[in-house]
Amino acid sequence: MTLDPQAKTLNEVIQETVPLIYDLLSNKGRAIHFPNKGILAQAADAKGKKINATIGIGLEEDGSPMALETIAGRIRLNKKEVFPYAGSFGIAELRHAWKQQMLEKNPTLSPERITLPVVTTGVTHALSMAGYLFVNPGDRLITPDLFWGNYRLIFEKAYDALFETFPAFAGEGFNVNGLRDALMAGGVGKKIVLLNFPNNPTGYTPTETEAEKIIQAIRQSAEAGNRLAVLIDDAYFGLIYEKDVLNESLFSRLATLHSNVLAVKIDGATKEDFAWGLRVGFITYGHPSMTPESAKALEEKTAGAIRGNISNTSHLSQSLILNATHDIDYPQQKKEKKALLKQRYETVKKILDYHPDYKVYFKALPFNSGYFMCVELQDELDGEAIRQKLLKEFDMGVIAFGKLLRIAFSSVPMKDLPTLFDAVFNACKSYNKQN
Repeated sequence: MTLDPQAKTLNEVIQETVPLIYDLLSNKGRAIHFPNKGILAQAADAKGKKINATIGIGLEEDGSPMALETIAGRIRLNKKEVFPYAGSFGIAELRHAWKQQMLEKNPTLSPERITLPVVTTGVTHALSMAGYLFVNPGDRLITPDLFWGNYRLIFEKAYDALFETFPAFAGEGFNVNGLRDALMAGGVGKKIVLLNFPNNPTGYTPTETEAEKIIQAIRQSAEAGNRLAVLIDDAYFGLIYEKDVLNESLFSRLATLHSNVLAVKIDGATKEDFAWGLRVGFITYGHPSMTPESAKALEEKTAGAIRGNISNTSHLSQSLILNATHDIDYPQQKKEKKALLKQRYETVKKILDYHPDYKVYFKALPFNSGYFMCVELQDELDGEAIRQKLLKEFDMGVIAFGKLLRIAFSSVPMKDLPTLFDAVFNACKSYNKQN
């Protein structure tokens, strides 16, 4: 593949400042660039001119964006915050606001060693852009065996990654030794790790002690000479319900951990701001040798991948999130929603404690955070059969995969939670009698 001169320039900057990043980039990642010349450059040159015939949108006679009143009349924001393109990097003010929030939520994070977040169309898109930049066909992706099913569509189907999983749990906690073994297996070279806490589907986040051991395992692998891209899926960040659980993102410690580790934080307003359909996500990079030049180069490659993929993220969605962060009630409203989710979590814990009889048919996997929890069915029970029974005989729905049922307590009113778990118990009991 012949590289564009702009891609070559970005690669040279990265090689001179943080060569590890260049080593980790996929072939697509090395070839991509943000087109600072051509149409975009010419449009930038014309910005602010008396007559500007470069912009590919419609403007009214007064210079405001064209808009249908049937749409604009339903939105309280200024038309300039809604209808024009937002740019492939995302709205600059939103990027800075999200970085500031990230630093506030993660006080040990070094601001000088991370990039400015680049805006994506949700967390899924951010994950996909990470795949674009770092995954070559045949690259192995190390992750626990209990993971969000969409990972396969993103990394396996789109970028031909090979999943290398290890058991998520050892006893009642995270399987740190399993992660360490996976990191040290095979020859020394490029390794991609994907960690998601709070985890979907299990609703588990490592304790502070476990988190430190995870960091030690990654450091050990890096010290052995492995070059690591560690993707941190923080989709459910902040939804922590127990005191001994890790409160900061692993990204905080990984961003400056070792010269052989590039940390990639993937998060968004989707769950953190309870704005699922707005599809606003972010991707941020951290490395102990990150410089303004290498950060800018990596941001440009990311924006180039976005431009070639979807052009840019919804201006309206970004403006809604940005305006919300300026509202005086924003922190309190988020606190209230999190409190409600914690109440539902605590209700589930009480239900399970009150019903040791449930263990005849199922037991809960460890959970302490997020939206979900999983129950593991006893050997004679089939997950899909139980799911079908719940649908047809109890008018209830859960997610089944293998011997597990995933229950989203995030979407069930507290008054209905006892009924739900009783139904799972009775469905198992009925199935057991029939078989």
